[in-house]
Amino acid sequence: MKILLPPSEGKAAAVAGGPVELGDLSFAFLSDARERVADVLAEVSASEGAFDVLKVGASLGAEVERNTRVWDEPAWEAWRVYTGVLFEALDVGSLSAQEFERAVESIVVVSALWGAVRLDDAIPAYRLSMGVKLPGVGSLATFWKAELGRLNELMSDELFVDCRSAAYAKAWVTPAVKTVQVRVEKLLADGSRKVVSHMAKHYRWELARFLVTENLTHIAEPRQLFDAVQRCWQAELVEPTEKKPGVLTLIIPEG
Repeated sequence: MKILLPPSEGKAAAVAGGPVELGDLSFAFLSDARERVADVLAEVSASEGAFDVLKVGASLGAEVERNTRVWDEPAWEAWRVYTGVLFEALDVGSLSAQEFERAVESIVVVSALWGAVRLDDAIPAYRLSMGVKLPGVGSLATFWKAELGRLNELMSDELFVDCRSAAYAKAWVTPAVKTVQVRVEKLLADGSRKVVSHMAKHYRWELARFLVTENLTHIAEPRQLFDAVQRCWQAELVEPTEKKPGVLTLIIPEG
């Protein structure tokens, strides 16, 4: 099983340590692409039009300026750099050594800057989202789609549990028949259901933690995943086909 997750928009900056070493990151075949994006990001971030290109406001000026030092900033393990409701729900720091090893092996974070990383990959904090178009690179989702497709060959026997947002899902299109997208809906008092938006991230990461801590990351079939998930959540499964990914819906009671 591979659990696919988006990064957090905000990042925690390492206070000490050496800079990123491309050769030490997972999926080394991405090194050239990573170098190209990082070089352009540093250049763009030093330009007058940086805020417009990166689609951020002036309040994030310090983070944009930090991008100019992307090759020199200290690097931290990805699980420390990424913050927010997703990573709080995973609570990596509380995992046992065996659980952490399973998390590193099974979780892949899709990144606008690095393409894809594992939780123990050492990276610097940065500000870049997948919806950005960089000069000479173009749409990052399109750029990475051409690079990340190779992962499908390397992970041909895996079940992909897709917890990504739409922009990051476009950057790596996994085989439909081996993919289950995770959806979250709230069950209202009147029996109707409403799609959960922001807090969906929290529940997806809770799911990731559950799969890791309960030693379920060996699961390779959608129905097995569904059966396991029902131990903690009310859920529904639409099975994948050759043309369309499956959908696992977590149903969260209101209140």
